[in-house]
Amino acid sequence: MTKIIILSDTHGNLQDLRKTTPLLQEADLILFAGDGYNDFNLFPSEIYKKTKLVAGNCDFFGDKEIIFKVEGKNILLCHGDRYRVKQGLLQLSLHAKENNCDVVIYGHTHEARIDESDGILFINPGTLQRYSPKKSFCYLVISENKAVATINDGFFIQ
Repeated sequence: MTKIIILSDTHGNLQDLRKTTPLLQEADLILFAGDGYNDFNLFPSEIYKKTKLVAGNCDFFGDKEIIFKVEGKNILLCHGDRYRVKQGLLQLSLHAKENNCDVVIYGHTHEARIDESDGILFINPGTLQRYSPKKSFCYLVISENKAVATINDGFFIQ
C-alpha cells in the first residue's frame, strides 16, 4: 500500500504549505502538480526526496510532465494547462490513453475534483493559493491494484 499526498497551485503560500508538513512526513510519496515549484525548497531532504514535482504555467523551470509507476499503476503528473483543462478533460484524457495511464494528476483550475472516465482516474487536488476561499489537497491510496482518492478541504479552515 502506498499513501500519497497530492498538492498543486500553492503560488508561494508557504504558510499553509508548512501546515501540511506532518502529513508529508507520514506519506510514502508526495506529488505536486505545478505553480509553486520553488515552494518545495523549504522542506528538509527527507520530504523533498520523496516528492515528484512538475512545473506549471507560472513556474520558470522544471519538467512539464512525468509518467511513472506506483504499485503497477501508470501515473501521469502534469499541470494541465497544455491540455486546456479549464475547458474540460478531453485533451488530457486522450493523452493519458495514448500513454496507457491509469491515474492522471493535474492542477491549473484551482478546483478540487475527482473524475473517472474510461477506466482512468483523474485527480485535481485544488489549490493552496493564499486568497483562495477553499484551499484543498488530496489523499491517494494505491493498494492491491486499486486507487482511492479523497479531497481534503477542511484542513485549512481560517
